[in-house]
Amino acid sequence: AQCRTRPTDLVFIVDSSRSVRPNEFDKVKIFVSQVIEALDVGPNTTRIGVINYASAVKNELSLRTHQTKTSLLQAVRKIEPLSTGTMTGLAIQFAINRAFSEGEGARVRSPEINKVAIVVTDGHPQDGVKDVSARARALGIEIFAIGVGRVDMHTLRQIASQPLDDHVDYVESYSVIEKLTKKFQEAFCVVSDLCATRDHDCQQLCVTTGASYACACEVGFILNSDGKTCSVCNGGAATDLIFLIDGSKSVRPENFELVKRFINQIVDSLEVSDKNTQVGLVQYSSSVKQEFPLGQYKNKKDIKTAVKKMTYMEKGTMTGQALKYLVDNSFAISSGARPGVPKVAIVFTDGRSQDYINDAAKKAKELGYKMFAVGVGNAIEDELKAIASEPVAEHYFYTADFRTINQIGKKLRTKICVGNWLYYYVKLSTDFQQREDNLKAENTVMINSELNCSTGELLHESDVGGESRPLLGLTFQSASV
Repeated sequence: AQCRTRPTDLVFIVDSSRSVRPNEFDKVKIFVSQVIEALDVGPNTTRIGVINYASAVKNELSLRTHQTKTSLLQAVRKIEPLSTGTMTGLAIQFAINRAFSEGEGARVRSPEINKVAIVVTDGHPQDGVKDVSARARALGIEIFAIGVGRVDMHTLRQIASQPLDDHVDYVESYSVIEKLTKKFQEAFCVVSDLCATRDHDCQQLCVTTGASYACACEVGFILNSDGKTCSVCNGGAATDLIFLIDGSKSVRPENFELVKRFINQIVDSLEVSDKNTQVGLVQYSSSVKQEFPLGQYKNKKDIKTAVKKMTYMEKGTMTGQALKYLVDNSFAISSGARPGVPKVAIVFTDGRSQDYINDAAKKAKELGYKMFAVGVGNAIEDELKAIASEPVAEHYFYTADFRTINQIGKKLRTKICVGNWLYYYVKLSTDFQQREDNLKAENTVMINSELNCSTGELLHESDVGGESRPLLGLTFQSASV
């Protein structure tokens, strides 16, 4: 989903007093991460800071520290609870004096820039909050107050901005704080229905999702990586695809099941056969294990069954060794690979490699393999970038939480569309005007078919005006390659 926001300086003020158990503090970090995931993070859009407090205050992340969402999410994961008292007023004063200062990356106060603080607390403060909160609000800081468990509701109302119904939230325990995620994801959206106002850049379809929107494509098209434009993709194109999956002990059994679902989510989008996509699976930890080679299974059902049966290895993280195995074995003809067919690898990891990865990663890309790197949790951004193909930003992904890897799966489904795709205008035999600046023009359609590039022969039919029929008597103009 995409959400247009005004430039915002956003600071989370998080209570980690002794009443907040370590596993509960982890829930708060997941909540913070999920809110961040939906925001457009950058120096000119949303800047994020995090204050951690108990008896003292710790500036964990300043507004100027992290310029990318990936590094920001990784930094949030590393925050540790302080486990002492509850000086909420002191934390808010710190936000006024330090967190929202220009020295820490805050922008000059102006009507064009939002200043927002989200306070999360579970107890009774040991200091006053009323006056300091009023000073913060007077300085233009909009304050949301989230209370958990046995929190003092009167304190929350003293902290929060008006109207209180919009700025005070309560959850009965940290285990359900995530249910507030959507509210705060949408709180920063400027327009509630961008599709209705036509204030969007979707090439084909716009779908309203709460207070944000998502672009979509008509049948036969896929959404490009820019999230706005659409391209024809023959999902049945010949591709050899290998999943290289981290099975180290840090993943944990319950998350390994989510990884298997992630794999099968992508498999569902493929056309599996000897002539189209072949899938292989390799798991690694301290050693490397080929679960099944390319071409062993001829249909999606059998592949998905084999993935479900994969046993978790639960040892170390030898990503370099796994990449070398990929180069030396996975795409070999003896392992089922087909000569002349595009080779794609999806490397999934959740932590720092215990060996050197650069040489094997470089070799894979030199051999022409299309490399996607997916990192979760403690995965290292530099390692993901070293694995990923160019352009790197289009080939590596990161999320803080295993439960959100399905969102990465959706993106990958549109990217595993390899080969030299030709986009063609089809000019109908009429006198209607062709608008060449728009692939969705009134009398121009995109062919979802194969073209013999040497003869110009059209090999398949195309959807024209919602009906599938042979494209006869049409002229073809190459738009791009």
